[in-house]
Amino acid sequence: MSPTVLMAIVSAATVSLAVSYAMIGNAQPPSGHEDDEAIQKIIVETTAGFNAHDAKAATRMYTADADFVTVIGERYKGAAEIENGLANLFRGRNRDATLKPVNVTLRFIRPDVALAHVTNELSGVVGRDGQPLPPHQELSLRVFVKEAGEWRVTAFHNTRLKPHGP
Repeated sequence: MSPTVLMAIVSAATVSLAVSYAMIGNAQPPSGHEDDEAIQKIIVETTAGFNAHDAKAATRMYTADADFVTVIGERYKGAAEIENGLANLFRGRNRDATLKPVNVTLRFIRPDVALAHVTNELSGVVGRDGQPLPPHQELSLRVFVKEAGEWRVTAFHNTRLKPHGP
């Protein structure tokens, strides 16, 4: 192969790499398998804590300044308030509630920030009239941040997917 042809191939490859890099420059950063597993583990721990009606276990992974919005729009600010709010829910309408995971998708915004969409089936909830509500699916959007090498939840917002009536 002549030096001219080789140089043309190298130049074309360099341009191709530069264009590819520019095109993916704004794309989601790659995440490590360990980060995926760590976040999945937190989601499992949160669900287990909820199903055990243990507010401390269900919220131990929240940042001190986390935001939490329930499916009916109650808002709690900070890990301590979230834990207290969840404890109150376990004494009230969610005293017999259980979550069953349906789907989890993760998207890394940056190497230290991830979004998780978590769909659960919730059953055992009691309505305001004291009557059991039918099971329904909820979708939560959870924002995870990695601080000092540890993933934590900094925001959680829950939405009912299939309302069960007024």
